[in-house]
Amino acid sequence: MVFVIDVGNTNIVLGIYKGNELIDYWRMGTDKNRSADELGLFFLTLFRSQQIEIDSIDGVIISSVVPPIMYSLEHAIRKYMNKIPLIIGPGIKTGLNLKYDNPKEIGADRIVNAVAAFEIYKSPLIIVDFGTATTFCLISVKGEYLGGVICPGIKISSEALFQHTAKLPRIEIIKSNNVIGKNTVSSMQSGLINGFVGQVDYIVKKIKKESKFDKIKVVATGGLANIIAEETSEIDDVNSFLTLEGLRIIYRRNRE
Repeated sequence: MVFVIDVGNTNIVLGIYKGNELIDYWRMGTDKNRSADELGLFFLTLFRSQQIEIDSIDGVIISSVVPPIMYSLEHAIRKYMNKIPLIIGPGIKTGLNLKYDNPKEIGADRIVNAVAAFEIYKSPLIIVDFGTATTFCLISVKGEYLGGVICPGIKISSEALFQHTAKLPRIEIIKSNNVIGKNTVSSMQSGLINGFVGQVDYIVKKIKKESKFDKIKVVATGGLANIIAEETSEIDDVNSFLTLEGLRIIYRRNRE
């Protein structure tokens, strides 16, 4: 079995694969101040809760966009699991040709998503990831990473309204029934959801026009992907486990 870990700015998503099957997954808040022992004991607790033996874990792979947490995370895996994790970065085989001015600038999560999406769909792709930032990545029919777009995410935008205005409250991000809100909360919810739907439709159309690819597929992932995908006309598919799938695929490629 393979233990896959995706460290994002807001959440850490963890999964266990048995072969090609995701048999369990968890989500925890990203805390840069957690010690190696805290992380290691947390992992052991998760495994015990699902009757997963540490000795049954063949390997560990990590993608991270939060460098400060990596020392504790790597140390936890070495100490509590007796494994040396694969880290997404230079020297790792991904199968992608990174057509970027400086490939080292590409977030590990964007690379992992691209690997999984191209493996699954085998076509030109736009990948939209609704994370702390909303990212758009363009992949060619040859599996080339051609670039993309980075925007503030939905939660960042919501928090900005709360923190930088005197009277607007912190709200739950859910779809409103109408575009025209009848109170402050519903007005904010409408603005956030419909604003991001419009952003996705506009950016995806512009990318399609600029790329000039035929039959380009648009795939969404991330915590809020389903909410936006219900409203947008441009998203073809939602895959909530795209990042974990990409980690599994990259682990296999580097162990074969």
